[in-house]
Amino acid sequence: MKKVILGFTVFTLSLSLAACASNDTEKSSTESKETQQVSQTAEQKEATKEKTADKSDSKDKKELVDVTLDRAVDGDTIKVKYNGNVDTVRYLLVDTPESKKPDSCVQPYGEDASKRNEELVSDGKLQIEFDKGDHRDKYGRLLAYVYVDGKSVQETLLKEGLARVAYVYEPNTKYIDQFRKDEQEAKSEELSIWSKNGYVTDRGFNGCVKEKTTAVKKATTSKPAAKQPTPPKASSETSTTTENEASSASTGETETFKNCTELRKKYPNGVPSSHPAYQSKMDRDHDNYACER
Repeated sequence: MKKVILGFTVFTLSLSLAACASNDTEKSSTESKETQQVSQTAEQKEATKEKTADKSDSKDKKELVDVTLDRAVDGDTIKVKYNGNVDTVRYLLVDTPESKKPDSCVQPYGEDASKRNEELVSDGKLQIEFDKGDHRDKYGRLLAYVYVDGKSVQETLLKEGLARVAYVYEPNTKYIDQFRKDEQEAKSEELSIWSKNGYVTDRGFNGCVKEKTTAVKKATTSKPAAKQPTPPKASSETSTTTENEASSASTGETETFKNCTELRKKYPNGVPSSHPAYQSKMDRDHDNYACER
C-alpha cells in the first residue's frame, strides 16, 4: 500500500514539474516574440525616418544651372546666355511694378525694383533653377528661380517690398510657402509697395508716377530762348535730303514689316522703341527692343 501511495505521489510530482516546464517554455517563447516585435517596430520606425529624411532632402535639393548675365530688363526679368543663346528669364511666382513696358506708364517703385534687380544679378555667380512644370511661357521666355551666389533673388525682392507673389500656376510652386512668408514680412513692415494703401491688388499695381514738369516750364518761361545762328546755305542735293527727313519726321512715317524675319533682313540686330520700324507686337519680352537676337 505504501508503495502505491509513493508511486502516486511521484507521478503527481512529475506532472507538476512537466507543467512548470511547459509554462516556462511558453513564457520564454512569448518573451522572445515580444522582443522580436519590439525590435521590428524599432527598425520600421528607423526606416520611416530615413524615408522621410530622403523625401525632405529631395524636396530641398536644388538643381542649379550656371548662366551668364546679358543684361537686366526690369524688376522681374533678365536676359542671360543659356545653352549658347541669349534667352529671356521671367522670374517665377513674383511680379514687380512696371518700369518700361510699351503702352504702359511707369508705376511707383517700378524703377526701384528694376535698379535693385540689376544690382543683385550683377554681383556674383548667377544661376537659375527650373520647377516641375513648363520651362517656358507662351512668349518663349524661360521660367525660373534666380540665384546669385546661392541666394534667391526673388526672396530678396519680396523681403524688401519691391515685389508681390503672383502668377501662381501648378506645378511650378516649389517655393510658394516661403515666398508668401517673405511677402507677409514686408507687408507687415509696410515696406515700399506696401506703404501705399490700395496700391497692390490681385491683378497688379494701381497708379502711375507723376511726371515732374513744373521745373521745366519755369525754366522755359523765365528766360527767353537764345537766337539760333542762321545755318549755311546747303547744296541742292543736301537740301532735298534734309527736307525729306523733316517731312518724314513731321508726318510720323514708319517702316512696316510683317514679322521679325522680314525686319532682320534690313536690321539684323532688331530695333529699339524709338526706331520707325519698331512694333510692340514684335517686342515679345516687353523690353522696348523688337526682334533682337
